[in-house]
Amino acid sequence: MNRKALIGIIIIMTIALIGLLGVQLYWIRSASSVKEASFRRSVNEAMAKVVYKLERLEKRRAAEINPFPGMLSFNKHLDYSLFITPYEMDSLISLELNIRGVDTRYQFGIYKPEQDYFIMEKSSDYRKQLIQIGYAYPLFSYDMFTTPEYLLIYFPYERQFLLTELWGMLLISIVLIVVIVYTFSYTITILIRQKKISDMKSDFINNMTHEFKTPISTISLACEALEDKELPRSKAFYDNYIEMIREENSRLSILSERILQAAVLEKGELKMYREMVDLHAVIRDVMKNIRIQVEIKDGDIHTNLRAKPSQLEGDKVHLTNLVYNLLDNATKYTPRRPDIRIRTENSGQGITLSIQDNGTGISKHEQKKIFDKLYRIPTGNIHNVRGFGLGLSYVKAIVGEHHGKITIDSEMNKGTLFKIYLPYKIPD
Repeated sequence: MNRKALIGIIIIMTIALIGLLGVQLYWIRSASSVKEASFRRSVNEAMAKVVYKLERLEKRRAAEINPFPGMLSFNKHLDYSLFITPYEMDSLISLELNIRGVDTRYQFGIYKPEQDYFIMEKSSDYRKQLIQIGYAYPLFSYDMFTTPEYLLIYFPYERQFLLTELWGMLLISIVLIVVIVYTFSYTITILIRQKKISDMKSDFINNMTHEFKTPISTISLACEALEDKELPRSKAFYDNYIEMIREENSRLSILSERILQAAVLEKGELKMYREMVDLHAVIRDVMKNIRIQVEIKDGDIHTNLRAKPSQLEGDKVHLTNLVYNLLDNATKYTPRRPDIRIRTENSGQGITLSIQDNGTGISKHEQKKIFDKLYRIPTGNIHNVRGFGLGLSYVKAIVGEHHGKITIDSEMNKGTLFKIYLPYKIPD
């Protein structure tokens, strides 16, 4: 998948995600509006019933006081204290609200606007809210001789009550939104990761082709030279070309082994043959093979092998490859005069192996990726560094199989230090 196609897919998926979120939020808002309208309707119905009952109570009490209705004082309603108490008023409102499913705290008051006075109230703490944002209902509209009075009701937790009513839908919506966002993010991450893997595999194939092409070409030329009857024959002539073929064949074997190692790691089929291994002997054997490459660059390898004992349980072949890969990287990524320092010391129940170089170093950003399969550290202006990006991923896998730990400390243009801890005995 090319870069443009990946960007196109990301843009389309982003637009689709925004659209889905927009629709989801729209339905949540619509449901909230419907619930709010239903709440208001229930409150209006309940308070209309309260006003009706309040007026009936007043008329009944008025009839008890004056059995002759025609003698009432010009249709003026009685004082509230004569027919209802604040407690009875609270009970009446609570009953009507509960019948209609409005089960939340409220405050009420009977307010006279002209005198800015509360005739009756449940609590004096909510007067401002009752006047400004409370529901208002006129009382005793037939009373023509007093200024209008209003029954005010205010719900301090109205918003929380509505959200509680909607919690099921909100929970489902939130879960769906989280799932969609997570799936989207995960998909994008996978796409980007696959793109990186695809690029790394392409680089791997290119590097592998070049790595194999050189020894194959050298062997081919050597064979042609041996077959050319016009060239002078001598023992030195044959020995030279045979040695050349042997070296290039050995190089091909090493390259093939590295690729096989990668395949084994990928499948999780790495096999360990446990035996007691002298780590110092392994280091010395590897140094014999790597020292020539270091001396070609006018460098040197210094050792400080202080671990006593130096034997530990492990796989000798894999431990040899581990040390070789680290020394090989230290040599490759030091452009000139490599100064490689190898140190061992006993640490707790194992041995710590330190390999330090004075090479180009690894940036903090790159240090997070160097143990990934097929990842190669950018070499900047160094164009002669070859490899498949398999060495450090293999090293980390081997350290893990030995139940050890590997750490890196590096600074650009100052070098790199790898520390590897290996236990004396691999836990069963």
